[in-house]
Amino acid sequence: MNRRQIMGQMLAGAAFVASGANFGMRSAWAQGAATRLSIVKRTIEINGKAASVFGLLQADGTHGLRLDAHSEFNVDLTNEIGEPTLVHWHGLTPPWEMDGVPDNPSPMLGNMETRGYVFPAGTGGTHWMHAHTLQEQNLLAAPLIVRTADDEKADEQEVVVLLHDFSFTPAEELLAKLKGGSSSGGMAMDHSVMGEGGMKMQGMTNEAPNMDMMAGMAMDLNDIEYDAYLANDRTLADPEVIQVENGGIVRLRIINGATATAFTVDTGVLGGRLIAVDGQDIQPLDARLFPIAMGQRLDIRLRLPPEGGSWPILALREGGCQRTGIILKTAGADVSKLADTGETTGPVLNLNMESLLVADKPLAIRNPDREYMIMLFGNMSDYTWGMQGAENLISKPGERIEITMHNMSMMSHPMHLHGHHFQVVAINGRRFSGAVRDTVLMPPMSMVTIAFDGGGEGNWPLHCHHLYHMASGMMSFVKNKA
Repeated sequence: MNRRQIMGQMLAGAAFVASGANFGMRSAWAQGAATRLSIVKRTIEINGKAASVFGLLQADGTHGLRLDAHSEFNVDLTNEIGEPTLVHWHGLTPPWEMDGVPDNPSPMLGNMETRGYVFPAGTGGTHWMHAHTLQEQNLLAAPLIVRTADDEKADEQEVVVLLHDFSFTPAEELLAKLKGGSSSGGMAMDHSVMGEGGMKMQGMTNEAPNMDMMAGMAMDLNDIEYDAYLANDRTLADPEVIQVENGGIVRLRIINGATATAFTVDTGVLGGRLIAVDGQDIQPLDARLFPIAMGQRLDIRLRLPPEGGSWPILALREGGCQRTGIILKTAGADVSKLADTGETTGPVLNLNMESLLVADKPLAIRNPDREYMIMLFGNMSDYTWGMQGAENLISKPGERIEITMHNMSMMSHPMHLHGHHFQVVAINGRRFSGAVRDTVLMPPMSMVTIAFDGGGEGNWPLHCHHLYHMASGMMSFVKNKA
């Protein structure tokens, strides 16, 4: 173990004392023994007020999980929140019955019920876990980091950052307001019917809508004004300050766990090197601003100056002045107070950086066995969203599938596929060998083609990771049949 790894373990124990959760990710892995993970209620302070939220804690208070690559995911999950719930392991590829989507096929966990999960942890990466219900809005999410042998050897300090948007208004009320007063009812969503052809735009066919209809329509960036934007449970008014070394190397593992907010990560004067997206390595890309949609993850490597100092790592809300983040500082350095609103609005996310990403391990080149076209549609007036052409997505194990998604709405949609990793192979008709990931952003009027090989048997959700779009119809399934 090198000097920076020892320092990282020491710092992990001090992280998040104020919030009652430890995002330092101390490993509780013991080969052959199940890790106990509890879905709990906890209280944190947001803008000077007590907020009752959910969490996913190990027995020692560690928030989330940290596992070894190529080991077993061996977890006993207990529900302690007094209402039914379930957890999806976002980025992992478990058997279908362990995927964590209610009634697809496994039922929700009852209060004080424990369920065991055992499956391969995978090859490594920055992942996360979260409820697949409206409970996700109330911070029922946590990091899920799978570390490789190379990660263990690297002379760098890891910093995990979980972003979120927070409202003191319950999620059901937020959804009812978006839908003009009609609520979906209850915390659970009916995952069995979403995307099965029930909610279609009037007059929608398999052909693209007349583009004249779209002329003059304004893009909708944010449909909810949140009370706070959080990085590891804290606002920028009271950020987590992480001690780092002069001249050291830091690996940021950033997770956008927000339900309805996209961000741009700003590494400031440090700049950064993007080395992985959604837990999958890419050919490194240097930049200062890094877009991250809901459900996506970024691994960014930073090299700190030898003279030391303090550096904010900010997450800028898309199209708004609000921001959140953490502070990196060396011993003895001063930390300047930062406002949680900036002077300029956060960038509007697009596919410019996506078009530059190149997978470190791309899919083998082969012709697709099946090709599909999906039209994403919806509007803000009655808050109905859907996926035309997604009613019969079928694959078989080992088949190469290509799905082209065309966003004909005026809101962006981060589209996530369960149980698989896909490669982005075309943007707006231009073919290229893009990143391998599990969630891709679909800006308004954009078209993206993804390719993947059929995996384990099951009905694997394909949905928008904007929680309220998914709850209002933007979800379907890839039916993988042996």
